[in-house]
Amino acid sequence: MARTPSTMLPLGTAAPGFTLPEPSTGRTVSLTDFAGRPLVVIFWCNHCPFVKHIAARVGELADRYLPRDVAFVAISSNDVAYKAEDGVDQMPTFIEQYGIHFPYLYDESQQIAKAYRAACTPDFYLFDADHKLAYRGQFDDSRPGNDAPVTGADLEDAIKALLANLPVPEGQKASLGCNIKWKPGNEPDYYG
Repeated sequence: MARTPSTMLPLGTAAPGFTLPEPSTGRTVSLTDFAGRPLVVIFWCNHCPFVKHIAARVGELADRYLPRDVAFVAISSNDVAYKAEDGVDQMPTFIEQYGIHFPYLYDESQQIAKAYRAACTPDFYLFDADHKLAYRGQFDDSRPGNDAPVTGADLEDAIKALLANLPVPEGQKASLGCNIKWKPGNEPDYYG
């Protein structure tokens, strides 16, 4: 399993806009749909073992904070030619299997992943109500095979601080996961 860290987009960065399809509903979802609300943006995909390792707990965390007006959205930017399991037809099955109750969008052009400087799956970004980046990095210290419990502590601590109008914890750790599967010739220049 390749391990790629997130790029750690600078804090305070404005959330790049997006308008993407949601395969499970057939509707289109945009950044503007979440105006005035804190927003968690997650880059992930259906097949990644790092994503599967935490997906159910991500769903549980979202279920706790959606009623508190924190929005969540997941985006798959993987080239489906790499792995059929990442196809849009599999996305509704994935969210059902892991109990995901927030939009799961498809970034076919991979331009949204590039705009966020996403590098791995999973890759987490927490934006405040003005959609300025307050946290980016890991869900928690757990990885497949390391025996650390899946708690979501890093992301949840950031959400709690944001909702309490307190500083988001410093010392944010990069997420680690599978690299995004870029289309041939579409690889970004920010790896490394």
